[in-house]
Amino acid sequence: MTPRSAAEEASDLNATGRLRQLITLTERLTQRLIEESRAFEARRPQDVAVGMAETRDLANLYRRESAQVKANPAVFAGGGLRERKALIRATEAFEAVLARHVHAVEAARVISEGLVKAIAEEVANVRGSPSAYGSSGRAAAGDGRAVALNRTA
Repeated sequence: MTPRSAAEEASDLNATGRLRQLITLTERLTQRLIEESRAFEARRPQDVAVGMAETRDLANLYRRESAQVKANPAVFAGGGLRERKALIRATEAFEAVLARHVHAVEAARVISEGLVKAIAEEVANVRGSPSAYGSSGRAAAGDGRAVALNRTA
């Protein structure tokens, strides 16, 4: 076996360090998504707002790191086998939690849209249908308040 140069050893240490950082990032993001999913499933979406900025920042960092690894997978070539396997496990767990999170967020969106639609319909029903003219032949005074339902939430 040929002796390894100091540069090769440093490169391997760097790759192992980067693997560990990505594992930690993936695990942190996974934990945030678990917490958010639980809040949505408990019908407490307001609890998600507290950590939304942290989740967004972690997700952006994860996206950037993943893109860098995809563009240059050799960056992990010298990393330890144990760390590479740990990253695979962390990524698999992240993907499973992400699928659960997507379903929870979609359910919360459907519920929210349903509530807004029900409120808008109730307001419209209470106001009654507009009539163009009153019994005196004059235009009827309408309700000046507006309700808008934007279906592109």
